[in-house]
Amino acid sequence: MESMKPEDKLFLFLDALGIEIKTLRHEPVFTVAEAQAIRTANGLTMTGGHAKTLFLRDKKKRRALVVVNENRQTNLKSLAPKIGLSRVSFGSPNSLLSLLGVTPGSVTPFALVNAQISEGSAPPMVVALDRSLMVQTTLWFHPLHNAATTAIAANDLILFIRACGYEPLLVDMDMPEANPQD
Repeated sequence: MESMKPEDKLFLFLDALGIEIKTLRHEPVFTVAEAQAIRTANGLTMTGGHAKTLFLRDKKKRRALVVVNENRQTNLKSLAPKIGLSRVSFGSPNSLLSLLGVTPGSVTPFALVNAQISEGSAPPMVVALDRSLMVQTTLWFHPLHNAATTAIAANDLILFIRACGYEPLLVDMDMPEANPQD
C-alpha cells in the first residue's frame, strides 16, 4: 500500500465506506476560472455543485478547511466567527502539505483522508461546508491532485468527513461582501 498513489488510497478508502464516485481526467487546473474553462472547452458533463476549498488559519494557529460554492465571494472577516476562529488568513503551503498532504491548487475535502483522527482525539482543524452547496445532489472535488475531478453524493461527502474523524459544520455563507477575497 506504501507504493500506491494517494488518489488510489483515497479511492480504496471511499470504496471501503461503500461510497460510489465518478472521476473525470483533465489538464491540471489551479483556479476556479481554469476549472470552469476546462469544463466548457472539453464539454465535460459535470452537473452538480462545484466548490473551492480554502485552507485557513488564525493568529492562534487554529486551522480550518472550508468548502464553498465556487461562484461565491468569500469574506474572510465575516467567515471567521461563523467557524469559531478569529481573523483568518490563508494557511501556508508548507502547513497545507504537512497537515493534508496536498499542495495549493489541489486543496479538497478529500485531503482529510490524509489527516484522519481517531475517536476521542481533538481534530487539528475545523471542517466547514457551505450550506447552499450541500443542497446539490452531486458535488465535484479534486481527488488529491488537480488533473482530475471526482463526483460524490452530498450525503456521502458527510459520511466521508465523519469517517475521517471530523464533524462538519454546515455554515450559512451569506454574508456582507465588504472586502471579498477569493
